[in-house]
Amino acid sequence: MAEHTRISLRFLSTSLLAIVVCCTPGLLWLGQLVTGTSKSKHRRRMASLSVPPVLTSPRHDAIALHRAFKGFGCDSTTVINILAHRDAKAMLLWVLDPVGRDATILNQSLNGDITDLRAATEVICSRTPSQLQIMKQAYRARFGCYLEQDVTERTYGDHQKLLLAYLGIPRWAHLAAVADAYHHLYARSLDKAVKSETSGTFELGLLTILRCAESPARYFAKALHKAMKGLGTSDTTLIRVVVTRAEVDMQYIKAEYHKKYKRSLADAIHSETSGNYRTFLLSLVGRDR
Repeated sequence: MAEHTRISLRFLSTSLLAIVVCCTPGLLWLGQLVTGTSKSKHRRRMASLSVPPVLTSPRHDAIALHRAFKGFGCDSTTVINILAHRDAKAMLLWVLDPVGRDATILNQSLNGDITDLRAATEVICSRTPSQLQIMKQAYRARFGCYLEQDVTERTYGDHQKLLLAYLGIPRWAHLAAVADAYHHLYARSLDKAVKSETSGTFELGLLTILRCAESPARYFAKALHKAMKGLGTSDTTLIRVVVTRAEVDMQYIKAEYHKKYKRSLADAIHSETSGNYRTFLLSLVGRDR
């Protein structure tokens, strides 16, 4: 058994790179294909934002926003209600549709004044194949270049190979089953093996894929907790996760957060933020049920 373990770990990086190119994060969606559940209905159950069935007209919202900005001070409640609830889109730099947000975050992470490979890796390695395909098209249309090109210019080594492979061959596969088989054969989790045998952004990419294959909600609950843990809050991570997951699986994330940390996500955000920033994030996270 020890010899088998040494051999398996020796080729772990190469083997995982070959396996994950055909694996998808978020196997929760697989049950949807089996049961025939409607995508739109499934997303509505997982999302935290509730959009009224009958929206007011854009003209009405424009007038309301004008009045909110007019005069002494700003009616922030009206602004947040319209921008965060009514159109279910992010405020500030994220007043975009979901795929546009992902494309923008990736472009800023790869081409901004400060390169943020952790953010870029999270976005790429936590998205489903269909999301990746649409995201690549949006990236090309919005920024005039291919996402793969920017990834090639900003990354290197095994990390670069992993991201390009994952972007190039997105298809359903069996990573969760592979992880289970690995644990059964070697009495050690694949997660721990990756931690001991890899490092840096390559390790981050592999762990993101592994954990999102098992449970995207659990992965993002942990990411949110880490962003708010200790002294100070990582606002970049907090905004990125809340804004990009509010319309996808926030209800599942909230349930996982409460299960693991014994407090609601809304309570944690309320404790770590303030003012309109707090109000905005809580409007996206939604009320606890």
